[in-house]
Amino acid sequence: MADPHGFQKFNRAAPAHRPVPLRLMDYREVYEKAPAGQVEQQASRCMDCGVPFCHEGCPLGNIIPEWNDLVRQDRWREAYDRLHATNNFPEFTGRLCPAPCEGACVLGINDDAVSIKDVELAIVERAFEEGWTTPITPTLDTGMRVAVVGSGPAGLAAAQQLTRAGHHVTVYERDDRLGGLMRYGVPEYKMEKKWIDRRLDQMRAEGTEFRTGISPTAADLNAFDAVIMATGTPVARDLDIQGRDLNGIYPAMEYLTWQNRVNEGDYASSAISAKGKKVVIIGGGDTGTDCFGTALRQ
Repeated sequence: MADPHGFQKFNRAAPAHRPVPLRLMDYREVYEKAPAGQVEQQASRCMDCGVPFCHEGCPLGNIIPEWNDLVRQDRWREAYDRLHATNNFPEFTGRLCPAPCEGACVLGINDDAVSIKDVELAIVERAFEEGWTTPITPTLDTGMRVAVVGSGPAGLAAAQQLTRAGHHVTVYERDDRLGGLMRYGVPEYKMEKKWIDRRLDQMRAEGTEFRTGISPTAADLNAFDAVIMATGTPVARDLDIQGRDLNGIYPAMEYLTWQNRVNEGDYASSAISAKGKKVVIIGGGDTGTDCFGTALRQ
């Protein structure tokens, strides 16, 4: 470990938020870039625990202490290699993941946890700036054809891994744009869609084929050697309660999708707008807060 006393010397710090009055005027991302040196300091707070529970807290099994240590030592390229060994799209998780790794951080027992998510995002953005995220083309051709149905993060990750293994991969997406929930469910202010497009450019260069606006039939899928179903669950859980059929009540995904399409330039305004209205949101999870932030901006 580069600095065994980092957690004693530095307090937790996170990138600043854009001022509320300004960020409510647009759909740009909320966070500003961290000042020089802050990420390295935060990475040095990692204690290199004997049992790093952050590994189990992370659904991907990211090797967090290793890339924290490498960032602390200014070895960013190696940190990116360690991060990318377990995570295809750190730029997505670094913006959207609720960071269960931080909830599992041992330092969090009696202090503020290491700001793992911020370090993760800083690593991958540094990699894009330095040109390290070049296409990884396969070294062999298996001749096998694989269909991936759904272009959300799971479908894209599976497609990228399979393409790099030498298979011929086709991704089907029923919407007109790729990205699944990240494209039309997640508000622009949480993750701007240019980050999805940036990664899709890499995947196309690697050889992955994409087909949008298509829901494949059984006959379509029978032409492949293997099929991965990564369709997610866009169907809302409705509430069978009195008044549900009244006007002005919408599922969250319908509401969020309209605004995201406005941000994409498809429409001048949303068909479901909270402007000038009193709003009640039922549900306080990520999707509920997405509706909250969108309603305030409208």
